[in-house]
Amino acid sequence: MSVRVCWLGHATVVLDVGGVRLVTDPLLRRHAGLLRRRGGVAPRTSDWRGADAALVSHLHHDHAELGSLRMLGPVPVLAAPSSAHWLTERGLRGVGVAPGEWRTVTGATGGTARVRTVPAEHGHRPMPHRPNAATGFVVQGGGLTVWFAGDTGPFPGLVRVPELAGAPVDLALVPVGGWGPRLSGGHLDPVEAARVCALVRARVAVPVHWGTLHAPASRRLPAGWMDRGGPAFEAAVHRLAPEVRPCVLRPGEAVVVAATGEVDGE
Repeated sequence: MSVRVCWLGHATVVLDVGGVRLVTDPLLRRHAGLLRRRGGVAPRTSDWRGADAALVSHLHHDHAELGSLRMLGPVPVLAAPSSAHWLTERGLRGVGVAPGEWRTVTGATGGTARVRTVPAEHGHRPMPHRPNAATGFVVQGGGLTVWFAGDTGPFPGLVRVPELAGAPVDLALVPVGGWGPRLSGGHLDPVEAARVCALVRARVAVPVHWGTLHAPASRRLPAGWMDRGGPAFEAAVHRLAPEVRPCVLRPGEAVVVAATGEVDGE
């Protein structure tokens, strides 16, 4: 009755749940196009090795990095149908998940987890060369429900996440920043993310999509901007969503979240 959560930076989280290992929006290399990973060090292979499937929320380069997806090996890559088709055309095992459809992922040891998509709103900066579907995911396994928001802005439909999951949200993985000090539309800032966590009544929330990637010109940007997202989210949760337990990780850190809401560090 627990899930192990290891944040690898940006939107990449390794979930060990129900005997299944899932990796969200894998970014396993030191860069994503022009964007560079802070410190120039890629995640440890031991943190993501043995993945049973990947979840890809949308096809922006910092969320669907083809080199990273290929590093996982021939695992299924669950995504919106148009995104899955595009990924399959590039030699990956794209698995389309239509709205309302549950997919079962089986782990190497025989465990299972169920996955479905939930709405996200991320229509800004459309790409002319890739499909522009955007989605979040709900994962159920080991008696817990995890919501991975993907990239999304705040919108009223998010209140339906527990209804679509058919269960309370035990753990929310929510974006709270980006790769610059200013966010474009279709994203959540720390305060908006805290309000969203209250909206879906999450028990525990881990902030992602902050403090990891930067553009080459970032030396001219305000000092300390990369460090603000997680702590600002934690403060906003205490103020706006006191029933939610925030859990701020650093890249490579892991915790175990129980269905009771208890969190154990490693």
